[in-house]
Amino acid sequence: MSSPSHVAETPITDRNELVATLASGEKPKAQWRIGTEHEKFGFRLDDLRPPTFDGDRGIEALLKGLTRFGWDPVQEGGRTIALLRDNASVTLEPAGQLELSGAAVETIHDTCVETGTHLNEVAQVAGELQLGFLGMGFQPKWTRDEMPWMPKGRYKIMREYMPKVGTLGLDMMTRTCTVQVNLDYATEADMVKKFRVSLALQPIATALFADSPFTEGKPNGYQSYRSHIWTDTDNDRTGMLDFVFEDGFGYERYVDYLLDVPMYFSYRDGKYHDASGQSFRDFMVGKLPVLPGQLPTLRDWSDHMTTAFPEVRLKKYLEMRGADAGPWSRLCALPAFWVGLLYDDAALDAAWDLVRDFSLVERNVLRDGVPKHGLKLPFRNGTVLDLAREALKIAVAGLKRRAARNADGQDESKFLEVLQEIVDSGLTPADRKLALFHGEWGGNIDPVFKAFAY
Repeated sequence: MSSPSHVAETPITDRNELVATLASGEKPKAQWRIGTEHEKFGFRLDDLRPPTFDGDRGIEALLKGLTRFGWDPVQEGGRTIALLRDNASVTLEPAGQLELSGAAVETIHDTCVETGTHLNEVAQVAGELQLGFLGMGFQPKWTRDEMPWMPKGRYKIMREYMPKVGTLGLDMMTRTCTVQVNLDYATEADMVKKFRVSLALQPIATALFADSPFTEGKPNGYQSYRSHIWTDTDNDRTGMLDFVFEDGFGYERYVDYLLDVPMYFSYRDGKYHDASGQSFRDFMVGKLPVLPGQLPTLRDWSDHMTTAFPEVRLKKYLEMRGADAGPWSRLCALPAFWVGLLYDDAALDAAWDLVRDFSLVERNVLRDGVPKHGLKLPFRNGTVLDLAREALKIAVAGLKRRAARNADGQDESKFLEVLQEIVDSGLTPADRKLALFHGEWGGNIDPVFKAFAY
């Protein structure tokens, strides 16, 4: 989730301005970049509980400690709630999950160094506070009621609205963590092709990265419970966006979708105004109940775009949103997977050939079945594992053709080795943790905090 955007306070008077905002994201291939984001759960080393915001060992103390590395604090209501440095940010999810939104960089090598640097900085400060951090898709031990809440205005509004539109929205807010990558497009046609490929293959990424098999200390019957949660969070703003595959899809159709997504808020004069359930279309004509007579600004539109949560999200770039968080190796593998598929023309063509004849029903069967069954989900004459094997092969070839090498001469395909191990074994991260739980952990979830901490 995002903090208030920093877009200019320019009033919007025409729908075409919203379309132009998406079109303004177009970049020539030489300027395409990679932006990786990931979230992680904090825990106190002594009792494994999530840290509160306040206190000597709280999340705010951690953020303040990170300023020693050159991060600039961002405040809301006099409290430090985020950090900025070199076009990157550290922000807080509702229950204090710590998120790095990385800068736009050229290669997977760069994004992996950036992620590793961040994790090292966090480890130094967290160690002093007797805190640890864990990368998984769902909080494995604590109940929803045991999770703290961060003092951010938008989260108060969402907390009150979520139970009105789904049963699992508060779990999404407080007990999930993801890793995603943001990627560029050259033209509207390029955006459409990448959107369709990534949407159709998003369940395959969900299966490969599935790492949320526990709820409140016990197996929950899912490979990716985080992914399942999105199926009953808020159907007005989630899902597979079937219209993306319809003839004529482009910027205008996506704008119309966003205009029909109910609002959460408008951020004005340092305050969040509760517009939950209200219409951005009404806002466009000065009839928003919470701000009567006022027109939206480009910042309102930018904020509103962040409140839609489909499997792939379009802003001025495309966001791949289907993966559970995990260890450093998979935080590097997720952007490598999608860059390999989408940033090489031959790979993009091959990926489209892989999914182009998927029916609407099949795409949704994949989306709905993968959270529970992962790579073992049957599909046509095989399983999702077969699709994952083919997609990974295409991604590896794409990265090899990109030939972006580090100082040792290695190309970016090396970051996919962790996914190759998953495909070769047929075992997801969730499978491996379940085996430990039923084996050497003796049915106790607590060892996961030590064995898989950063």
